Amino acid sequence: MLPCCYSVNLVSPHTCNRRKASPSSYSVHQKLDFKFPLTVSCVHFICSSIGAYVAIHVLKAKPLIEVEPEDRWKRIFPMSFVFCINIVLGNVSLRYIPVSFMQTIKSFTPATTVILQWLVWSKHFEWRIWASLVPIVGGILLTSVTELSFNIFGFCAAMIGCLATSTKTILAESLLHGYKFDSINTVYYMAPFATMTLALPAMLLEGGGVINWFYTHNSVVPALIIILGSGVLAFCLNFSIFYVIHSTTAVTFNVAGNLKVAVAVLVSWLIFRNPISAMNAIGCGITLVGCTFYGYVRHLISQQQAAAPGNLPRNQMEMLPLVDDKQEKL
Repeated sequence: MLPCCYSVNLVSPHTCNRRKASPSSYSVHQKLDFKFPLTVSCVHFICSSIGAYVAIHVLKAKPLIEVEPEDRWKRIFPMSFVFCINIVLGNVSLRYIPVSFMQTIKSFTPATTVILQWLVWSKHFEWRIWASLVPIVGGILLTSVTELSFNIFGFCAAMIGCLATSTKTILAESLLHGYKFDSINTVYYMAPFATMTLALPAMLLEGGGVINWFYTHNSVVPALIIILGSGVLAFCLNFSIFYVIHSTTAVTFNVAGNLKVAVAVLVSWLIFRNPISAMNAIGCGITLVGCTFYGYVRHLISQQQAAAPGNLPRNQMEMLPLVDDKQEKL
């Protein structure tokens, strides 16, 4: 799902023939034999840093939001760190469990996002928001349940990664809504922190392998062009992630991730005629119904907020930012 990140995941031994990876990550790992996910993630964050710098300082797409060093470490570094943890845990889990099982676990992300916001950030949701999560999560469970392959280590890594994904989107929402950041400035400040976080483990764990790859690979220059191209796509994806969170909420972003899975299964059947079971079809249908119901509830809440701003009941505050606008802005 989108919630997730753009991480280039290690190929699971269970899923070599049915891996649901992006074309760029698949080509980097399989076609180029560049199986160094931390290094690729560092390249992606570096490209994101350069892309955000060009957008702000060269193209003048957005004015630079000045942030004090103390606030960078207090507000932005935690989100960047959790972003990296999410990538690492995704890579680790896919070494032990198939993608379908990981997708099943990730389907709980909308629910964990709501629960974390309720427990930790004291944010309140209308009961219909809670109700809409049942078919959204249940539908993806039905879609993936026929391919389960349990491994306790991979399961724990995926579950913690699910919590990391929720935490990342919640922190991003608080930054984008409460402190009035925009998506470009968020990438501008987040990507260097993420690069710094991943650089040392990438050098220690993968440095020797990368050097050996440079000396043994037949076509280094075309391969580097592909890797850098995936970095450009990563910048576009990072921008789109924060843009969606800025335009909606963390919960909506993760619901969209589950919707993407259901749509991908249906499209693969319609266009490529990939076989799907009756359970898969029923799960996709339930997920689509749940996402539609969630969108309808969000629309009703937004109308109520527009009609009576500042006077929403306690159970109709899903649209409000996590950080009070009266707090000092960065």
